[in-house]
Amino acid sequence: MVAQSELQTDWAFVADDDAVAAAAATLAAGHGPVGVDAERASGYRYGGDAYLVQMYRRDAGTFLFDPTKISSFAPLATALAGEEWIFHAATQDIPCLDEIGLRPPRLFDTELAARLLGFERVGLGSVTEQLLDITLEKAYSAADWSTRPLPEAWLEYAALDVVLLPDLRDLVQLELERQGKTEIAAQEFQAVLEQQPKPALPEPWRKLSGTQSLRTPRALALARELWLAREALARERDIAPGRLIPDRSIIAAAAANPRSPEDLSRLSTFKGRESRSELMRWWKAILRAKTTTDLPGPKPRDPGGIPHHRNWALRHPDAADRLTVARAAIEAEAEQQGMPTENLLKPSLLRTLAWEAPYDGSTETVERRLRELGAREWQVGITAPILAASFVAPL
Repeated sequence: MVAQSELQTDWAFVADDDAVAAAAATLAAGHGPVGVDAERASGYRYGGDAYLVQMYRRDAGTFLFDPTKISSFAPLATALAGEEWIFHAATQDIPCLDEIGLRPPRLFDTELAARLLGFERVGLGSVTEQLLDITLEKAYSAADWSTRPLPEAWLEYAALDVVLLPDLRDLVQLELERQGKTEIAAQEFQAVLEQQPKPALPEPWRKLSGTQSLRTPRALALARELWLAREALARERDIAPGRLIPDRSIIAAAAANPRSPEDLSRLSTFKGRESRSELMRWWKAILRAKTTTDLPGPKPRDPGGIPHHRNWALRHPDAADRLTVARAAIEAEAEQQGMPTENLLKPSLLRTLAWEAPYDGSTETVERRLRELGAREWQVGITAPILAASFVAPL
């Protein structure tokens, strides 16, 4: 086993537009797919911006790009427009790369492929250890990558995250071929590329963890106004909202319904780095909630949605029975395929089909509905016959 400390790699730090153009030319002259990664400052900054972009290509080398100093990545996007980009967990990186004009034309996702292959652990360190016999240290994975200047040790860590990706990709590809899953992986990779951002929530404050414990409209209004005040301050300061006051403090204040700023300050469950220094900001939000006539009701149900499946057994026993039978059949098939059940078919799709049944027993009907719900062709081919049989099977 080779430790990360025993590995050395040369890399170039790119922090201006002229250097981007030169790096793009060098990467274009390399060969094979391009290893790509991005580092964010999740938990530290307000948004999900990229604060470092890493790229490696054989015969070209490793480049670490500083997006805070670069006005345009267009030369890089143009130079690599026809190439395959290798990621480990692409869905984490694509949104922030999109923001700076970098969009993979084709991708290979070693983390997603590892799931399809049935690897027990799919983190980069685990897959690298299993296939390359190299132990990676993840000491800086949760670091504040908006820090400037970036420490040398962090940059070395970031460079190694992409240097190993081409070798890892080749070994994963061999295993996909051995298991007969190359087409499955290709469809999954394409689906990642085509995935659309989720639409903005009409009431984003309802993402607060713990709102289900608030029993009255006024308490919900308190939570909403505190969330909005925190969001505005976080955006203004470019700080992750939870670093100002955590969700649990908002819920605690909403439940307590304090009668004065002093009451709020004495609330031991109202914590956070700005819980006292911004006390009047939070109190003004509470006053708005106390006086508003715009009181929120329970969380509105998606008009096209279905009831939560935990209540089906009591209220919709036929649907609960269909789900039980179908889920068992899909789980058995996933085990046979050597992949997690959720990769064979999303649980939400399975629940929708079980809720909407009975079907006419025809595989074609189930195939059509699976496609409408966004299932990939390989998923349709494997699961439609199983589901058609499950929904008409005697219970």
